[in-house]
Amino acid sequence: MRAYGDRSPHEQPVRVIRELTKSLGTGSSRTPLQDLYGIITPSALHFERHHAGVPAINPAEHRLLIHGLVDKPLSFSLDDLKQFPSLSKVHFLECAGNIVGDNNGNPPPTVQQSMGLVSCSEWTGVSLARVLAETGVRPEAKWVIAEGADAGRMARSIPIEKILDDAFLAYGQNGEALRPEQGYPLRLLLPGWEGNANVKWVHRLELAAEPAMSVKETAYYTELTPDGKARQFSFVIDARSVITRPSGGHRLRGPGFQEVTGIAWTGHGRITRVEVSFDGGAAWTDAELQSPVLPRALTRFRAPWQWDGKETILQSRCTDETGYVQPSHDQFIAAYGRFAGYHYHAIKSWRVTASGEVLAHA
Repeated sequence: MRAYGDRSPHEQPVRVIRELTKSLGTGSSRTPLQDLYGIITPSALHFERHHAGVPAINPAEHRLLIHGLVDKPLSFSLDDLKQFPSLSKVHFLECAGNIVGDNNGNPPPTVQQSMGLVSCSEWTGVSLARVLAETGVRPEAKWVIAEGADAGRMARSIPIEKILDDAFLAYGQNGEALRPEQGYPLRLLLPGWEGNANVKWVHRLELAAEPAMSVKETAYYTELTPDGKARQFSFVIDARSVITRPSGGHRLRGPGFQEVTGIAWTGHGRITRVEVSFDGGAAWTDAELQSPVLPRALTRFRAPWQWDGKETILQSRCTDETGYVQPSHDQFIAAYGRFAGYHYHAIKSWRVTASGEVLAHA
């Protein structure tokens, strides 16, 4: 018997860690999507993206300052915030740079390396609109500048409409306190919006008339368009899907029945349809959406397949409740340009060889 439960030694899914610079702790780790079931990501396998390491914060000393265009600036302790009515919601988080390697026609070999910067958790916290009501938001406040307590003081500007709609301050994840890498003891949660805007270790919210134009919303997290201009404040994650089993690195045991399964998600609400192609897009068949199908959460899909043993291409495409259909690679390039970078969400393909080996396919 153990005081804190752990996996069987026979089950060891791990994250792929990538250091992006020589600065210690600046990088990312990717969720092993190919090893997971359902829609909830275990907290220990949730993807990470760090710009300035992971701060060690004593929750008893952490405070959230709300100031700027408010009638009454206030500072809240974590205990203060826990006195507000709590809420728990299941939502995905995705890095805006997820899948960016596929845009150049040279996709990584596995679904973890290609699309592992997305995860889904049950988050617990308090409505940010409810907290802001204590301060008296002034009519001229159009933006909220959220700043984290990491070494880089990473900050993002969020339109007030989103803040007052469904933003919340999360202190819990999957039934326990946030992990340090996920923003312990407090993070901003913006359902359906790119991960970088969901500021971790949040310690300051400034109500302002204009955005801050911070480095993470000017030099980074913008998309270059074909006319040379940059698309800015493109917060919402568009509809996307991926087959996780079988996927790159797997090998089919032989011809016959296979269950194809994967995940779909959108920042615009619910997924309403997922189609699967077993022949490279020549024909499509509807997959089954497994319950629950929640807004701005991962949705699990599955489809039966009788493999004849011949080489083929597996694909999935999804549709969300706005009617938006996940585009092909060519459709994405036509709409966003080849150098858009962030927010790539085209159809993902896997090549199944005659030997049963599954490979990435451009």
